[in-house]
Amino acid sequence: MKLTVSKRAGEKKSELTQLRHQGDIPAAVYSKGKHSDKIVVKGAEFAAVVREIPKGYLPTTVFELEVNGKTVKAIVKDIQYHPTTYNVLHLDFMVLDEKTVVDVKVPITCVGEADCVGVKLGGFVRPVKRHVKVRCLPKDIPTDFKLNIKNLGIGQSKRIGDIEFGNAIRPLASEKEIVVVIAKR
Repeated sequence: MKLTVSKRAGEKKSELTQLRHQGDIPAAVYSKGKHSDKIVVKGAEFAAVVREIPKGYLPTTVFELEVNGKTVKAIVKDIQYHPTTYNVLHLDFMVLDEKTVVDVKVPITCVGEADCVGVKLGGFVRPVKRHVKVRCLPKDIPTDFKLNIKNLGIGQSKRIGDIEFGNAIRPLASEKEIVVVIAKR
């Protein structure tokens, strides 16, 4: 996903408020060992990009930020919303370095819900965790983890240990944590 951004000098609250009234979003770009860069993201462009991303997949989406002709790859590390309007107030991007590991929240997708034994017997799927935090290199960032729940009966569950991470990805949560349960109605 490409975003065109520009540098900003505004430090005062009034300047940031003026940016937001124009529809733009103040943001910061962080990279390891360097000072953060203050930038401005076009609000309409960011909204259009976010509409294309499935719900919950924003933390694993890699953005190409184009700042004054220079392109860097980054992920959204933090996003702040207005408490009542839910407009985006501020974004924090983290630059991805090929050799530096990153911590990312990866969404968990349940597969086989329609064929699930417990659902056919009157139960329902109750997700306990929707994301799992992992540590990996930027080239190994997965878009999501698929968890097959087809064979679960009522009262049975899947845990983080049941997810196939591969060798390059290390989960930062306990393998015993429950991800999804087939609950009784």
